[in-house]
Amino acid sequence: MELLKELTEANAVPGYEGEVRRIMRREMEKSNAEITTDRMGSIFGEKRGNNPGPRVLLAGHMDEVGFMVKEIHKNGYLYFTPLGGWWEQVLLSQRVTIMTEKRSFTGVIGSKPPHLLTPQERGKVYPMKEMFIDIGAKDAEQVKKWGIRVGDPIIPICPFEMMPDHDTILAKALDNRVGCYLALETMRQLKDENHPNTVFAGATVQEEVGLRGATTAPYAVEPDIAFALDVGIAQDGPEGSGKDKPRLGGGPLITFLDATMIPNTRLRNLVVDTAEEHQIPYQVDTMTGGGTDAGKLHLFRKGVPSLVIGVPARYIHSHVSMASKKDIDMAVKLLVEVLKKLDAPALNDMIAFNS
Repeated sequence: MELLKELTEANAVPGYEGEVRRIMRREMEKSNAEITTDRMGSIFGEKRGNNPGPRVLLAGHMDEVGFMVKEIHKNGYLYFTPLGGWWEQVLLSQRVTIMTEKRSFTGVIGSKPPHLLTPQERGKVYPMKEMFIDIGAKDAEQVKKWGIRVGDPIIPICPFEMMPDHDTILAKALDNRVGCYLALETMRQLKDENHPNTVFAGATVQEEVGLRGATTAPYAVEPDIAFALDVGIAQDGPEGSGKDKPRLGGGPLITFLDATMIPNTRLRNLVVDTAEEHQIPYQVDTMTGGGTDAGKLHLFRKGVPSLVIGVPARYIHSHVSMASKKDIDMAVKLLVEVLKKLDAPALNDMIAFNS
């Protein structure tokens, strides 16, 4: 898990993915992959198999939800704006890192003290627009001397930790450093495997602010088939509504529906059949309130058969999240076995089904 630890502890909010991109490039070079990029910053390593086609894309995304400095108060506090989706209730008193060109600063998200709130204010979720970040500065002039400027990225703080069950991972940015890890580890395990295609494994940028990297990346890769590698919502908390809901430890997650895509049915069935053939436990996700990079990937040119494969995670879009190591390992195994089957006849079957 050292690689996943490094990935999650790297800082990379939308538009500022450099730290994770450097890790991705380093690991791709270890696999002797030929590297392809687009002009937005997405990066992929190419692994050629026994045949040049079909071209299969495995895409995580490098960015995590975070913030940007939008205003410096005269008393030295920082006002901020979100990069990605946040719920105000998870923010107060959390530590964050403000990254400048030369160094980083630690701050804490603050607001009006609860002792000073009116009864009406206490009954509501405190609005983000009234929160600020305290970095211990005395005034705006000191903030500027330190080199902090409007536009600097702000990243949540949470160290990587393996929980006592030796399976549950606690970290920030599992959405979606898990997808980055899945792409890299699948490529590594493919190094000594035969597969009838060319694989492009890597990650996009700016997914959390509108699937922007996934809009440009296909032009660099020209995929015939695409997999978005991402996390889904674990529903195994105390309020869980049934044993068939996604849960940690239940296996990889295959998304049958989300708000941005209905997957190619033949591709979906091939993945499910492969999981059952190799006795890989899997879970099904149907999510109508969100989407992934596959929402853009499947619309490239004339259309690309696409599917989302990932793992369930708890508490995403906050400072901390949880996932299962076993689920991650099984997701890699599933991807490797599926890639061994994605030959030209399989692609033709997917295309013919929709023609």
